[in-house]
Amino acid sequence: MKTLIVEDDFTSRLLLQELLNRFGPAHIAVNGREATEAVRLSLEINEPYHLICLDIMMPEKDGQQVLKEIRAMEQARGTTSTNGAKIVMTTALDRIRNVSDAYYNLCDAYLNKPIRKAQLLDELRKLKLIA
Repeated sequence: MKTLIVEDDFTSRLLLQELLNRFGPAHIAVNGREATEAVRLSLEINEPYHLICLDIMMPEKDGQQVLKEIRAMEQARGTTSTNGAKIVMTTALDRIRNVSDAYYNLCDAYLNKPIRKAQLLDELRKLKLIA
């Protein structure tokens, strides 16, 4: 499973990387601009990410905007959101508006921080990324 972790907070980034490394390569982006570039490059070389953990509150571009851009890139290549990367939004914000916006923009799951190992693994099982 190839993963992209998009997180500006060092501690959260390190935690997700430690949890996900055992399933395959886990690449890092520290802001929204890096995230969209990483996804664009992965699609260009036909090695798309299977999982993208995407923080909502980030510099340069927020996670909601990045989510829209990722889905647009996939769609431009003929990939529907159900067949594209599984995108898990991560945030310390628990406002219902953020959750509804994320699902409206076609995320696959939503996790509140701090991320707990059991919670993350449960979502990955639901998304059929791990057994």
